[in-house]
Amino acid sequence: QVQLVESGGGLVQAGDSLRLSCVASGRGFSAYVLGWFRQAPGKEREFVARIWGGGITGYADSVKGRFTISRDNTESTVYLQMNSMKSEDTAVYYCAAGLGNTDDSKRYRYWGQGTQVTVSS
Repeated sequence: QVQLVESGGGLVQAGDSLRLSCVASGRGFSAYVLGWFRQAPGKEREFVARIWGGGITGYADSVKGRFTISRDNTESTVYLQMNSMKSEDTAVYYCAAGLGNTDDSKRYRYWGQGTQVTVSS
């Protein structure tokens, strides 16, 4: 069992940066693939980024070059650094943990409660 708690969301202006954190409790953190997903009002939840235990990463095309995912296994924490933010980045951001290297949200077993990110233009 893994519990995930996100923090770091807020209101920023277009072009600004923001860093989200997600702290995990429970066993086996380093074995999990960790992902960030987001859901905007009226839209489906979508993949943002993921990272393996060994540090291999993957990104959605919409955030590639602007967002960076990282993890600290000693602190059981995953981060999402968001730069050059756009209004279309506005969403609730969720971190998730799973055992498959995939963009498919259905393959992630554990989820945080989400943190709101709002980007004003």
